[in-house]
Amino acid sequence: FDLSHHQMTKDKADTNQPRFKLPPVSLLPAPPLPPPGRGASPSLSGRWLVGSARQRPCAPASFRGYNLLRDPRYNKGLAFTEKERETHYLRGLLPPAVTSQELQERKIMHNIRQYQLPLQRYMAMMDLQEGNERLFYKLLIDNVEELLPIVYTPTVGEACQKYGSIFSRPQGLYISLKEKGKILEVLKNWPERSIQVIVVTDGERILGLGDLGCQGMGIPVGKLSLYTALGGVRPSACLPITLDVGTNNEELLNDEFYIGLRQRRVTGQEYADFLHEFMAAVKQNYGEKVLIQFEDFANHNAFDLLARYGTTHLVFNDDIQGTASVVLAGLVAALKLVGGTLAEHTYLFLGAGEAGTGIAELIALEMSRQTKTPIDECRKKIWLVDSKGLIVSTRKESLQHFKKPWAHEHEHVGNLLDAVNAIKPTVLIGTSGKGQTFTQEVVEAISSFNEMPIILALSNPTSQAECTAEQAYTWSKGRAVFATGSPFDPVEYNGKTHVPGQANNAYIFPGFGLGVVMSGAIRVHDDMLLAASEALAQQVTQENFDKGLIYPPFSNIRKISAHIAANVAARAYELGLASRRPRPKDLVKYAESCMYSPIYRNYR
Repeated sequence: FDLSHHQMTKDKADTNQPRFKLPPVSLLPAPPLPPPGRGASPSLSGRWLVGSARQRPCAPASFRGYNLLRDPRYNKGLAFTEKERETHYLRGLLPPAVTSQELQERKIMHNIRQYQLPLQRYMAMMDLQEGNERLFYKLLIDNVEELLPIVYTPTVGEACQKYGSIFSRPQGLYISLKEKGKILEVLKNWPERSIQVIVVTDGERILGLGDLGCQGMGIPVGKLSLYTALGGVRPSACLPITLDVGTNNEELLNDEFYIGLRQRRVTGQEYADFLHEFMAAVKQNYGEKVLIQFEDFANHNAFDLLARYGTTHLVFNDDIQGTASVVLAGLVAALKLVGGTLAEHTYLFLGAGEAGTGIAELIALEMSRQTKTPIDECRKKIWLVDSKGLIVSTRKESLQHFKKPWAHEHEHVGNLLDAVNAIKPTVLIGTSGKGQTFTQEVVEAISSFNEMPIILALSNPTSQAECTAEQAYTWSKGRAVFATGSPFDPVEYNGKTHVPGQANNAYIFPGFGLGVVMSGAIRVHDDMLLAASEALAQQVTQENFDKGLIYPPFSNIRKISAHIAANVAARAYELGLASRRPRPKDLVKYAESCMYSPIYRNYR
């Protein structure tokens, strides 16, 4: 079912009635489905049985019995009831025990916890997703804080590095240069027609690990798992895509298990033409309202793609916009601990790529909105350090275009420590992708002129974090307001337990995507990102602040996502970008009603 048919998503969302259909197995067209109503009830086959309830449902033969158990969308394993086993020819194909979904969940979690290596747990979760979709999402939702680091960062980084070795079956679409001129045909090979969210990567900058080529597919797969588990977008509406344009990673090119094209990356006009064909094909095949999320593209392509297609497609870059939104939310929440307004603080970034400049721009935009000051003036409160030192006006001619707005008047400063001493920031943000760059000297320096310095070490995975939680709290003598991109354990310092926050994009993009989809938005506007930040910051409670947290716990993520979706949808309606009418009266309740439920359905 589609979010556009809201009456089909809520009236019986929590009942035991299935509301989906199995794909037709015959070459003949499947009969049309009349809308559900009085006298109609759904069967496993997807046909609506009109009239007497005594009519026997007839599922396609190929989707009974053995094949039913091997379709992850409908398989329930030992949770098939006695009646279902009789009706759908499952007798003898399962052991006689009938178990609940809750018992299955406990068993799977017990098994996963037996594995010593995170990658083993990741592979076990992927196997579950490919065998029993609803149980996978039920497990992830109910154990999100434990399993999020497994299905996404940091473990997904290792999974991408070893993707060729652990690859068993495809989980999305691989579109390579071999398909140039035929991309629309490739999209039509995907069995689902009603796609609402696409996450696409070309694998050139996977997390902080660099060019992983075709093996970057782990990122779109992981992101879309979170769109469903955390944001409630139904799995069948999600499509992971990898664009294989080659790789410059010599190790992969020489790896016998590498699954991608064995050639150098194409660049320039050939790359641009390939991407343009892809974007045109997506719009032609799926329409105007499919959200296309660019993921882990290199800086030199990420900004250009966002600028080029932002006015013609519904596009979103999580590395630029999602990261910016979640960090802004953390800063807004942190102000309740340290005091002042956004405009009264001074910001210093280590890293001037897509994440750093994206965060900086959104901070400046929110400052401008709050103070009614031109954004150029607000940018002067924000300083960036790249590999060549502080970005200043004397370097402007040699800078990439996305760095130029941050080139302020100042003498040249060659390293981070000198920049901290010269700028005297109140907020230090790391997006460098290089571990251990917030040294003891740097942390002690910023702590010397701030009672409560805000330090955000955001680079992923954990090994690439600019500093650890223990280092930040120890070197600041327990005074830092600290958050990272990857999870760290609580730290005890001088008898007080400090709980580091995690500025994880998973706070933002699932709810943001749901808000875009449920409002029928046709474009993404910066104000929608600000709306997402506001909603997230509002979810931080006093209890969280007492622990030093500037983000709410992930255990409440579905509630958080519903509020974010409602705020984003509301802003889309205000901006005239929403196409789904009429506007629901209570957007939070509407968002909750649209969310996919992983609870098993009873089949008739």
